[in-house]
Amino acid sequence: MATMTEAYVDSVALNAAAIKNGRDLVKKNSFPKLCRSEDDTLIFGECKGSGKEPYRCSVDFVKPDSPVFRCSCPSRQFPCKHILGLMYAYVLGKEFQVDAVPQDIADKRDKAEKREEKKKETAAAGEETAVKRKPNKSALAKKRAAQLEGIGLLEKLVQQIVQNGLAGLDAKTAKMMEDQAKQLGNYYIPGVQAAFRELLFILRTSEDRERVYTEAMDRLTVLQSLVKKSRDYLTERQQNPELPPDTESGLEERLGHAWQLAELREHGLARHQAELAQLTFRSYTDEARGEYVDEGFWMELQSGDIFAVRSYRPFRAAKHLKEEDSFFSVVAAKELLVYPGDLNPRARWEDMTVRDMKSEDYGTIRSHARRSYVEAVKTVKNQLKNPLSDKHPVMLLHYAKLGRIGEDYVLEDEQGKRIVLGDIPALGQSSTQLLPLLKHGDMQDQAMLVMFEHDFADGRLLAQPLALVTSSEIVRFIY
Repeated sequence: MATMTEAYVDSVALNAAAIKNGRDLVKKNSFPKLCRSEDDTLIFGECKGSGKEPYRCSVDFVKPDSPVFRCSCPSRQFPCKHILGLMYAYVLGKEFQVDAVPQDIADKRDKAEKREEKKKETAAAGEETAVKRKPNKSALAKKRAAQLEGIGLLEKLVQQIVQNGLAGLDAKTAKMMEDQAKQLGNYYIPGVQAAFRELLFILRTSEDRERVYTEAMDRLTVLQSLVKKSRDYLTERQQNPELPPDTESGLEERLGHAWQLAELREHGLARHQAELAQLTFRSYTDEARGEYVDEGFWMELQSGDIFAVRSYRPFRAAKHLKEEDSFFSVVAAKELLVYPGDLNPRARWEDMTVRDMKSEDYGTIRSHARRSYVEAVKTVKNQLKNPLSDKHPVMLLHYAKLGRIGEDYVLEDEQGKRIVLGDIPALGQSSTQLLPLLKHGDMQDQAMLVMFEHDFADGRLLAQPLALVTSSEIVRFIY
């Protein structure tokens, strides 16, 4: 519990409103009783509620990486504001008197310990603690047949758009395409369906038509490649059901496969005892998919790998799902699970502890920054050549100088090679306008996190600043 910080409490809250409500309880002195166990593994107390009896809440850190939250209130939000308020009271330095562990919590601890002992005994006896589900080959064959049928429908839709021309997509045709896009949802290919809806969404926009058509042509290329690769992959797996899934690319996820944690472990995609720091964070709306996306880019301190950590909240269920936010502490994850992907694969973790950032952490992050722009650009271009790869890779670049050439800001490496900075449409917000506000010392020998995009209109590679990493802080440019 010594590692509990305000950032940690913020991270377990469901949304910003829950954070505010929890903090307000502390400000209003709503906790007439605040207690902690002698060994500091438990905090508990009473919080004034709307009824006569106060709510009894507690946070049990007997297992530091998986705390247990309890509250007697009827709230469906978890952890509720009373639990959050209790934790905020602790980290903000409110006085907690030492008291014995309540009997009901002691009983629950005892039951949990017995369950753990039983698991260990079962494992020691060589008995299987879980039955591995065998895949239903008949059901899988039917699913793949349906997926192939859906891929065939997508191919017809793409061919129809190409034959009619982008300019020939009138309101009536667009409505028909939307209806057919809904039909793709019947073929177990939600990722493919979303990719087609993204194309239709682009064509509906009323922006500069030339830019719209350029972007639409790129999406058509992606869809045509998706049709071919998906068909080849599904056909091969249909003919040989024993083939393992593709773990080298994001094709399975594009088809809509939801990777289970056990699958990631089985295919060697788990890392252990990983420490991570969030370099940047943003939330955005994905209209085509009908969901809010919370996205953070995190660096694993040991390897320097940069992962995308995303949380998806469908419009209809958004209020019931946890809203992620910026995180400013270091996460120590017992197990880091990495999804198949490209330069910035998606990652997640379950159990974690947190600690404050130290000065040496900034040095570690900076040490992983790429110093050769020739190699960095080569890596980016190799990824962009693949139609199904992420078109917006993120990198941390060391720069010897940051300056201007004409109207453009540029980063320059130690060999004099340059990368042009600019605002890219994918982010939907400007950050280059903040560069004039940087201090003089930030203009040289620093590290900058950037997101790349190929500008089709100008035919050049742009990098938009996401964050600046100095020896003492991380300055974030987007939100």
